Amino acid sequence: MIADPIRVLIADDHPILRSGLKLLLGAEPDMVVVGEANNGREAVEQTIQLRPDVVVMDIAMPEMGGLEATRKLSELASGTRVLILTVHAEEQYLLPVIQAGGSGYVRKSQADTDLLEAVRAVHRGEVFLDRPATKMLLEDYLGRVQAGKETDTYRTLSEREREVLTFTAEGYTAQEIADRLVLSPKTVDTYRQRMMDKLNLHHRAELVKYALRKGLLQTTE
Repeated sequence: MIADPIRVLIADDHPILRSGLKLLLGAEPDMVVVGEANNGREAVEQTIQLRPDVVVMDIAMPEMGGLEATRKLSELASGTRVLILTVHAEEQYLLPVIQAGGSGYVRKSQADTDLLEAVRAVHRGEVFLDRPATKMLLEDYLGRVQAGKETDTYRTLSEREREVLTFTAEGYTAQEIADRLVLSPKTVDTYRQRMMDKLNLHHRAELVKYALRKGLLQTTE
């Protein structure tokens, strides 16, 4: 049985780059570009309309930037994964991507070698970070530990709460988690609320960042 192709939306304000990305992605038998957006606002509108599996999102666009658009898509809980494409490599850009609910980060200079792998990885529910990005996150975490800002509350979670934490961070719905753990969705919601209360987390973006720091999500170099 042949799987359905990965439905991709490209959001970038440079038409030439969009055309190049469309050619790159469209040449793959397991991918199809279903739409293009010139800014973050269009990206949100088209995601609602087209329901792509993955949005390849430029971080710097007019009207609405990629980070704000990613936050809005995360709030919509549409199930669409967002892969940020940017020229920036600095930590000041990386951490907000994860906090906004993004599933990955690819530098434009490495798009020809990393983008296809990254799209497939985030579609599988993984987080795509290259080696320098992973190093930045680890350094941020170690810095917080040394400053006394990070406490190990993970040990207070039950085994079931840890499972719900990981599945939630990976983007699964309460129903999907319930099916995997043979529980009712209501029970999953109870575990999730209890777990987030213990960790003092309030949004999925915070949960994803926490799961990354704890090494609970698979990253791809």
